Amino acid sequence: MLREKAKKVARVDTSIQKLLDDLAETMLDAPGAGLAANQIGVALRVCVVKGDENQIWGLVNPVIVKSSGSQVGYEGCLSKPGWVGEVERYEAVVVKGLNRHGKQVRIKSTGFTARAFQHELDHLDGVLFTDRLTSLDTLRRVEDLVGEDHEEAEAVAAASG
Repeated sequence: MLREKAKKVARVDTSIQKLLDDLAETMLDAPGAGLAANQIGVALRVCVVKGDENQIWGLVNPVIVKSSGSQVGYEGCLSKPGWVGEVERYEAVVVKGLNRHGKQVRIKSTGFTARAFQHELDHLDGVLFTDRLTSLDTLRRVEDLVGEDHEEAEAVAAASG
């Protein structure tokens, strides 16, 4: 299911609201910084992201409508626990989607939060972080990294969705 493109949600109803709640609870329990519905076996375009300020966004049918800049950093995934690798992402993104009440929202984000949105939207398209590695040579088990790289990778692996 992780390789399938998730289907667009026709209408935000109580089942979608429950899905958003389940995603947020699962993400926080993991702990992670994001989770897409297809990561828990539901092939719908629904995801949650926990931003830098610990705000949790639940989005239905999200799309990136604007992007700028570039950042390269370690990324991990709850679907591939214990692994991290370097991924290049946009530094800033604007994401548009529906909130839990079916209202259109636009979220501007930068840095780690922008990275998390891009990671989760990739999941909805069947793309994994390992598909976007700057080089396969950067893919590592967290415990194999040493020094600063180990600390950074541990933090990213613990926070990634």
